[in-house]
Amino acid sequence: MHQALNVAILVAALAAGAVQAGTLARIKETGAVTMGVRESSGALSYQVAEGQYTGFHVEICQRVLADVQRRLGLPRLDIGYRVVSSQNRIPLLLNGSIDIECGSTTNSTQRRKDVAFVVTTFVEETRFAVRADSGISSLVQLKGKRVSTTTGTTAVQVMRQQARAAGIEFRPVYGKDHGDSFLLLQTGRADAFVMDSQILAGHISQAANPADYTIVGEVLSVEPIAIMLRKDDPAFKRAVDDSIVAMMKSGDIARLYERWFMQPIPPSGRRLGLPASDATRAAWAEPNDRPVEDYRKK
Repeated sequence: MHQALNVAILVAALAAGAVQAGTLARIKETGAVTMGVRESSGALSYQVAEGQYTGFHVEICQRVLADVQRRLGLPRLDIGYRVVSSQNRIPLLLNGSIDIECGSTTNSTQRRKDVAFVVTTFVEETRFAVRADSGISSLVQLKGKRVSTTTGTTAVQVMRQQARAAGIEFRPVYGKDHGDSFLLLQTGRADAFVMDSQILAGHISQAANPADYTIVGEVLSVEPIAIMLRKDDPAFKRAVDDSIVAMMKSGDIARLYERWFMQPIPPSGRRLGLPASDATRAAWAEPNDRPVEDYRKK
C-alpha cells in the first residue's frame, strides 16, 4: 500500500512539474497540445460529430495554435480535444489535462484568482428564452416560474441579482450542461432558460421547430467571454494574445464572426442571425482582458 501511495505521489508531482514548466516548453517538447472544448456552447464551441468539435472559439484557438507551431518551429503539432463542462473546466486546466480552454467562459475577478484570460473575443448579453406561446416577455413575468440554467455558470447569479432588484422570486432548476438546460424548457419542466444570448440562439436553431422558441426580456448582464489559460504563464499568454490581436487588426476575427453567427453553420445549415454587438466590436477595436466587473461599473 505504501509503495502504491509513493508511486501516486510521484506521478502527481511529475504532472505538476510539467504544468509549472510552461506551456510553450511543454508543447515544444511533446509536439502536442490539448484544447478544452464544449459540447453545446452555441456557435462558440460545440460538437458536430463523435470526437469532432467546431465553433467560433474553436477555430480561433486552432489558428492560435498554428501560430504557436510556427513560432516554435515544429514540423507538426498534434491537437487533442477534451470536452469540459462549467464545473470541471478550471480544475482540468490547473492539473494540466487541457492547455487552453476554448469554450464560453466569462472573464471574472473571482476566476482570475486561479486562471488567466486572453484578450476578449466576444461580449455576451445574458437574456432568457421561452416558448413562443408562453406569453412571457419580461423578467417580472417569471415570478414564481421555473427557470432553468446550467450548473456552474454565472447566469444564475445574474438572474438572482436581477430578480431581487425587481422584487420577485423564481424557482431555479439546473441542467448539467447547456443542452440539458434547454431540454428542461423543451419538455415543459422549465418556463424559461436563462443563459448567454448566443447559446440560446444556438439551441433554438437546432430545435425541431425553431419558431416554437424565442429570446425575450431585458438584457440581464453584459459579460466578456474569453479563452482561458493557466495563470502565471506569461509567455504562453503573450503568444496567444499576439495571435488574436493580429486577427483583430487584420479583420479576420470579424470575418470569422460573420461566418459563425450570420451564415449557415454545420451540421444543420441553420443560421443564428446574431450580429456582433457594439460591445463586441469595441473589444476588437481596443483589445483588452478586463474582467466582467469592469463592464458592470459603466
